Amino acid sequence: MAPSDQGSAGSDRILSYLLKYPLTVIDGDELMVVSGIGEWARRVRELRVQEGWWIFTGVTFREMKEDDEEISLKSAEVDVSGIHPDQYVLMRTTRDVEAADNWAVMNQIRKQDTGVKEKVLAYLRYKVGKPVTGEALRYLANDATEWARRSRELRTEDGWPVVTRMGGREDLPVGVYLLEEDKQAEPHDRHIPDAVRVKVLTRDNFQCTHEGCGWSRDKLSKGDPRKYLELHHKNFHVNKGENTAENLITLCNVHHDELHRAHSAGLKGKT
Repeated sequence: MAPSDQGSAGSDRILSYLLKYPLTVIDGDELMVVSGIGEWARRVRELRVQEGWWIFTGVTFREMKEDDEEISLKSAEVDVSGIHPDQYVLMRTTRDVEAADNWAVMNQIRKQDTGVKEKVLAYLRYKVGKPVTGEALRYLANDATEWARRSRELRTEDGWPVVTRMGGREDLPVGVYLLEEDKQAEPHDRHIPDAVRVKVLTRDNFQCTHEGCGWSRDKLSKGDPRKYLELHHKNFHVNKGENTAENLITLCNVHHDELHRAHSAGLKGKT
């Protein structure tokens, strides 16, 4: 058998094995034995990056944890809190059908002469509204360990609606990021710590608190302009309102925009 054929067969064996044990921590040594080839690690990477299979590595989970010690690597589906760098998990049993297009775009962004944060943001904006794995962001960063910190900063410092499981989107798997809208928050709504954000969302039952609304993500529907939840300062940030749970409420994006338009109109009326 030619080397290329051996590699292809090895990839097939790795994938078959992972599909047999999804959401299960698998040792790299197991995949080496199953594949029967020496370049098994490269084949795993190809399955993940080029073919769109959500194969997460212990390295990625570890870097997420090192960036944010409060992050939980446990969910009802899988517990990867004790995963080692040389272990792997297949997070879902269907591949990303856009893998070929994603691969081309990722490589274009990866080669850009920009910082890690700019590369991460560029890809999240390309995939707006769609989940992106930490593995993809790590690849974009050329394996620089700062990718997790930069991804968090986009939300907590720069005001991009990048959500994660720990950031209040419990419907997302561990290790997945999603840019809800290609829109940067106003300066007054940035710098809210994740712990405060989750506390407010939980207190408000992940629903818009505007009178008569009560929108939540399970009511998401085509044609409805309400797409996601945001936090609103009762005492506006411009008036020295603090980023505390007591001063924040949950609103859908529509009512949040309405309140800020009304506030801006009121300020103009006083001039």
